[in-house]
Amino acid sequence: MTEHDTGSTPKPPAKDPWDLPDVSGLTVGVLGGTGPQGRGLAYRFARAGQKVVIGSRAADRAEAAAAELGHGVEGADNAECARRSDIVIVAVPWDGHAKTLESLREELAGKLVVDCVNPLGFDKKGAYALKPEEGSAAEQAAALLPDSRVTAAFHHLSAVLLQDETIEEIDTDVLVLGEARADTDTVQALAGRIPGMRGIFAGRLRNAHQVESLVANLISVNRRYKAHAGLRTTDV
Repeated sequence: MTEHDTGSTPKPPAKDPWDLPDVSGLTVGVLGGTGPQGRGLAYRFARAGQKVVIGSRAADRAEAAAAELGHGVEGADNAECARRSDIVIVAVPWDGHAKTLESLREELAGKLVVDCVNPLGFDKKGAYALKPEEGSAAEQAAALLPDSRVTAAFHHLSAVLLQDETIEEIDTDVLVLGEARADTDTVQALAGRIPGMRGIFAGRLRNAHQVESLVANLISVNRRYKAHAGLRTTDV
């Protein structure tokens, strides 16, 4: 042992936060894929070359929407969509969130689930955030799906921009939350499949409420400035 050798094992170098996995071969399912947000996400991922299955309560409705989207998108009922997918994005309306996930607990077991639902209320003053008993939509999903790996992402995207075929790039960051780095890395990589978009790690699921709530502020921005505002994280 030299005078500089303490005998301790050196720490491995910190993992590069931009060293993300290749997700190009994964099948993406979108529950609520016939709604504006779900259709927009399905279109963008399929256009980027991802295999996409959209789900709906009625298979024929999903199949019709898939045919309209093109790019190889397929449609199925929600249960079949969940079974056939590696990553499942939850883009259903908030009022149907719990019921939908409860009914798919078995099909979603072992799956990476990405919740992008924003619990919002609306009155004459505009949009405002609701706070679920569990703390957030994502935490509700985690409670209802104990055998799934639940993350949260894709909250702040404009459905109008996502569905606009004339727009080549979506200029925005996606805040990604979750409990396991492997899972959030996968979701970040998935976000990066869409040109112009980045996935940014933003904490654990306990921090999902404020991310979901920020959509109410973005709605106010959009109404005032007649825009489709997104987010960019500086110095990252």
